[in-house]
Amino acid sequence: MYSHEIKIRVRYGETDKMGYVYYGNYPEYYEVGRTELLRSLGFTYRELEDLGILMPIVEMNIQYFRPSFYDDEITIKSTIREEPRSRVNFEYEIHNQEGVLLNKGNTVLGFINAESRRPVRPPKVIVDCFKPYF
Repeated sequence: MYSHEIKIRVRYGETDKMGYVYYGNYPEYYEVGRTELLRSLGFTYRELEDLGILMPIVEMNIQYFRPSFYDDEITIKSTIREEPRSRVNFEYEIHNQEGVLLNKGNTVLGFINAESRRPVRPPKVIVDCFKPYF
């Protein structure tokens, strides 16, 4: 298992008329968590794309518990529990500055060849990044 946490501040433009973070912005927070998890392992999406590999989302689930508001500092915790294969499952928890769980979810991403758009195994560099944790 591998986890990574990042803190970000909710921007005004991410909120709705009620002052809540708009529900559609949580997948963007998940993306921040996911990209920073990979970066923490020494690898970026850009490098993956340079290898001719894309990672589209094939499934996403979200549970909302409490709202987040403008200027809250939120913590995005991203976790991978299983070694990546042709797909990889990311789990997320979002907490406010008091540690209250606001939201949780998961995304399943596939590895595909950028040219053929066909599923492929993850490149060796990704497998090697995760190997120490599984």
